[in-house]
Amino acid sequence: MPKTFTLTLISNRARARNGHPWVYANEVKAPLPPECNGGTVNLVDERGRNLGSGIYNGHSQILWRRISNEADVPMDASFLRQAVTAALARRTAETAQRLVWSEADNLPGLVVDRYGTTLCAQCLTLAMDKAIPTLAPLLIELTGAKEIVWRNDAPSREHEGLPLEQRTHTGKPLAPFAVNIGGLDYTVDLVGGHKTGFYLDQREQHPIVATYAKGRKVLDAFCNQGAFALHCAKAGATSALGLDITADCITLATANAKRNKLDATFREQNVFDYFTENREDRYGLIILDPPSFARNQKSVDNALRGYKELHLRALQRLEPGGILATYCCSQHVSRDFFQATLSEAAADAKRTVRILRYCSQPLDHPVVVTIPETEYLKGMIVQAE
Repeated sequence: MPKTFTLTLISNRARARNGHPWVYANEVKAPLPPECNGGTVNLVDERGRNLGSGIYNGHSQILWRRISNEADVPMDASFLRQAVTAALARRTAETAQRLVWSEADNLPGLVVDRYGTTLCAQCLTLAMDKAIPTLAPLLIELTGAKEIVWRNDAPSREHEGLPLEQRTHTGKPLAPFAVNIGGLDYTVDLVGGHKTGFYLDQREQHPIVATYAKGRKVLDAFCNQGAFALHCAKAGATSALGLDITADCITLATANAKRNKLDATFREQNVFDYFTENREDRYGLIILDPPSFARNQKSVDNALRGYKELHLRALQRLEPGGILATYCCSQHVSRDFFQATLSEAAADAKRTVRILRYCSQPLDHPVVVTIPETEYLKGMIVQAE
């Protein structure tokens, strides 16, 4: 496709004028021909001033995603090599970590996690999906990986007109395997597990929260594979109970406790129901790490009500001086709004709550100041008198 195709921005409210990498269908003068889908095109404002090069897809609500501030930059093999190399250079080498994170690494729609010598990758945009034949050998060359699992089964691919699929690069089956993350061994299922196998964005929080666990009774709500509970058990908690509504998570968490020879119990149960049915239980440390309550902007109000109710129930179950570690992974819920739900819950619970620590995502999930969506994980560790 020629590099001369140009998209013209018309909306005065378009954030792309101020560095944001996305342009929506209602922000342009006219869409481009179908032959541009999955390719790179230039973006200009109404006066013809350059706003960069980006990948285009007329099937998506987000028509254009920036890859460079310069004009006429194709997303070819040379660009991919340079961008992936730069992304790797921003990380320190770890056994388990995020290597590439989409727009934050100028690779819109590409997510790559490392688990030892295996990579788990997602291509969420048409252009990145078309680039897989170039990306796969490049990732293996630059990381030394022996296998790549392509988890291209995220529902967001449907918005790009892409099919849902998952496969390995070699075509060979991949069984679940053990990997050490933060000093504990976990079984990760990169083919059948959730998303890319493990919530790597919380791995720094697990040992931090565990510093408050010694001598305390711990509840790990929405425990997934049980990482918070396991770290707390290792740190000297008097007991550690993990709850999750998903049976597979409880199976994995129980196996992880056995693998690491740690005394933690896991139960399949709805967290809200547990708080309702066990009103007399008290804990010295409660961890709340739920899945996103706000999938889009329209659901924010309901999400805030959910976070407030969850905070209220947790505060009611905390011992005097107890610790609450609470997290929100909803990119549509700001840190201020999230903290406001805790404030309202504290008032209703008639408890004085002091913030001990603000929490965020690790540096391998970089935050770009012109892309608010890159700062999605926020949290607080607080003490309730």
